[in-house]
Amino acid sequence: MFSSLNPHVLRLQFPSLQQEINGQPAMFLDGPGGTQTPVGVIEAMSEYLLRDNSNQGGRFATSQRTDGLLAAARQAAADFLNAQRPQEIVFGANMTSLTFHFSRALSQTWQAGDEIVVTRLDHDANISPWLLAARDRGVAVRWLDFHAEDCTLALEELPRLLTEKTRLVAVTYASNAVGSITDVARVVRLAQAAGAQVYVDAVHYAPHGPIDVQALACDYLVCSPYKFFGPHSGILYGKYDHLASLAAYKVRPASSQPPGKWETGTPNFEGIAGIRAAIHYLATIGELYAGPDLPHLSAYSGDRRHLKTALHLIQQHEAALSLRFLRGAAGIPGLRVYGITDVERLEERTPTFAVSLTGYTPQQLAQRLAEQGIFVWDGHYYAVAVMERLGLLDQGGLVRIGFVHYNIAAEVDRLLQTLADLTP
Repeated sequence: MFSSLNPHVLRLQFPSLQQEINGQPAMFLDGPGGTQTPVGVIEAMSEYLLRDNSNQGGRFATSQRTDGLLAAARQAAADFLNAQRPQEIVFGANMTSLTFHFSRALSQTWQAGDEIVVTRLDHDANISPWLLAARDRGVAVRWLDFHAEDCTLALEELPRLLTEKTRLVAVTYASNAVGSITDVARVVRLAQAAGAQVYVDAVHYAPHGPIDVQALACDYLVCSPYKFFGPHSGILYGKYDHLASLAAYKVRPASSQPPGKWETGTPNFEGIAGIRAAIHYLATIGELYAGPDLPHLSAYSGDRRHLKTALHLIQQHEAALSLRFLRGAAGIPGLRVYGITDVERLEERTPTFAVSLTGYTPQQLAQRLAEQGIFVWDGHYYAVAVMERLGLLDQGGLVRIGFVHYNIAAEVDRLLQTLADLTP
């Protein structure tokens, strides 16, 4: 039996949530740009720097502990994504840097006249690297559009875009701008049937739902721990055969085998300690709030089961927040929510909402909310193609409100009341 996730208890692990702004509790609704970190992550990073700070590969104690940390963190990331083996996990500075690195290597397998597919729903970090690689290799780019009315990817158009020349489909798991979730498994089936590989940007989806790269059968998937309560860093999953066969751009003494061949320079070990701790934090949620009766998770065991359980619980909690927000937003004159607003379709979106309010520019609205201690983003959030498609890029984009599992119903109500009070 599942017990409901208790965000009030979990919030106590996040020191930053205790802040006040102008005499009011700070409300962190900025999660899509980066979440807050629990004490365990902070302590793990500090402890590494205090006790174990070293490079890898040495014969002395701190170096050997660093080697052990790297192995343990790689296993933790493999558990988080349900990778077949830890050697399929690559750590990097961030998702954008990892994607540029891999686009450079992967494009060396393309020929002039080949084709790739990118989408207008993606963050630019899963568009520009591929556009530049395609330009350099003489490869044609095909664009998969989205439906403007609900901001969902037009997957019915994908078969028409795929040909025997298609080498790659780059797709988002969930839009960082409007929250729409993509049926990635369907994309993978269609693309691989055409002989193409699939590169999935799961940065926005990772804090909101379970990821299983084996079930998806995707070729590559990237995510960012600072979006799921860890430090600023990046993780890339790749099928082992791909990582082994592709030629990496690296210095000569570096490993010739994955994943080491892909990790250029000295890794951010304190950040890697934080990654491990962030995944452990999520696993403890699954262990704490779930009993033994979990038939739909029978394929998983140990930490993998705990992690999938945690993300299931998080989905349930965030769906309740989304429902509360959408119902309240519908009653505020002049407030427009972009993307999926049908409360019967909550499973198709994350709790991330792009909004506008009559009488305010996005910058003005974000500023007024900030003055009330409510942290939100404004602009395009690097989802440039989304804002272009919606005709909003030159108008300053939209305001983005993002809930995560440490947000509570009272915060939704306070946000709604503040927006209502701002209505002209």
